[in-house]
This record gives sequence, structure tokens and C-alpha cells, in this order.
Amino acid sequence: MLLDPPLRPGDVVILKKPHPCGSREWTVLMAGADIRLRCNGCGRVLLMDRLKFSSKFKKRLVPANSTR
Repeated sequence: MLLDPPLRPGDVVILKKPHPCGSREWTVLMAGADIRLRCNGCGRVLLMDRLKFSSKFKKRLVPANSTR
């Protein structure tokens, strides 16, 4: 799955399944061949490859260049 526009550090995304802490929101820390995410609920950092991320991705909540 190609995202248009592509993921950038600072984007807030929602994955299909919640993290064990209960949060579904993640902040993108790094986007390349691998995606590094930080859970917005507990702060846990997670690294997954782009293919795995694309199957778990649901939607982009906040793009990096917008203000919340």
C-alpha cells in the first residue's frame, strides 16, 4: 500500500489493533524501509518493516505539517 502523501516523522497514525495499553494512536519517528513508531498512550517504541506496517495501517490521523 502506497500512502499519498508518504509517511513522514511526526505523522500520527491509527493501526487496526490497539496496543496492550489500550491506545490506538502512534507517532511516526522514522519512515524508510522500516517504520519506527511511538505509542501515544504509554511511550513504547516499536520498529516494523514497511510491508508489515502497510497491512496493520488503518488511517493517518494528523499529518506532520499540521498543528493539532
